[in-house]
This record gives sequence, structure tokens and C-alpha cells, in this order.
Amino acid sequence: MGKPESEPQLSTTEKAKVAYYVARMCKRGLAGETVHQTDLERKVERVIDGARQREERAAKK
Repeated sequence: MGKPESEPQLSTTEKAKVAYYVARMCKRGLAGETVHQTDLERKVERVIDGARQREERAAKK
């Protein structure tokens, strides 16, 4: 196993998106254990990956 990646600093917009997706996950969680949430988990990961890329671009400048 490699070194785990550190969590990037999220912008205000990214925080809002993650909060929205987490709220939707909670709502689906109330619907039952068999409800799939992988689509929302992928969206959260996509937002976090975008923040990582943004930080890498800013570090190169």
C-alpha cells in the first residue's frame, strides 16, 4: 500500500456540492439498506479529485 493522499482544501462551491451530495445520501439511507448510493459517492470523489487537481495546478504556478 502506498501513502494515502492528503485531503485537499475545498473551495466554498466544492463544500456546498459535497454537502448537497451527502444530504442526498442521508435521504437515500433513510429509504433503506438496499438503496444504491454509488452514483453519489462517485460524484463526491469527483469533486475531491477536482480540488486536488486545482491545488496541483496552483502549486505549479
